[in-house]
Amino acid sequence: MEESKLFLFTFLAALGGVIPPGLVNMTVAKSCVERGKRSGVFVALGASTIVLIQSFLAILLSKYILGHPYVNKMLLRVGLVVFLILMVFFFIQAKKNKKINTAKKSKAGKSYLKGLTIAVFNVFPIPYFVALSTAFAPENAKYDTVDMVIFASAACLGTFVTLYGYVAGFTKIEKHTQSFSKYSNYFMAGLMFVLVVITLIRIFKPFS
Repeated sequence: MEESKLFLFTFLAALGGVIPPGLVNMTVAKSCVERGKRSGVFVALGASTIVLIQSFLAILLSKYILGHPYVNKMLLRVGLVVFLILMVFFFIQAKKNKKINTAKKSKAGKSYLKGLTIAVFNVFPIPYFVALSTAFAPENAKYDTVDMVIFASAACLGTFVTLYGYVAGFTKIEKHTQSFSKYSNYFMAGLMFVLVVITLIRIFKPFS
């Protein structure tokens, strides 16, 4: 019964955490409209694989990170550098305004690797899953192996379900591929700027 609750709550938390437009789901949407639904699905699979690893590590790291604030600050500084790089990258891509060939298809392996890479850059899920694993921890604050597998699997599945929703939804705007590609790059550059600001605030004014 406790395992079922752990799975359900983690699944819903992971599903809800990916619904707002962000780095990973916008990448899935872009891949879908530029290279087809199949590419978007494999990007989603790649990203979900990284979430599986991140959420599993989060349980192992939760007690240590929450007990050592400087470790969390280090992760935020790494994220700050990554978001700055991505902000510049997406802005340059948007300014290019190159024509997209919608007929061009991407290999499954390449799309999967893209999903892995973009999810690795997205470091925010780590503290998110650390907080979740702490909130859902048993009374003795210790997870056994089964609990860790359930938590990680639920986080992975919840993420994939939401990302697949982006795949299904964004295929409907295929006629506007070029326009979507251009303005989504601007959107993602703006999103990176917002994340940079949020990260700076969290570094210099950490939550109590």
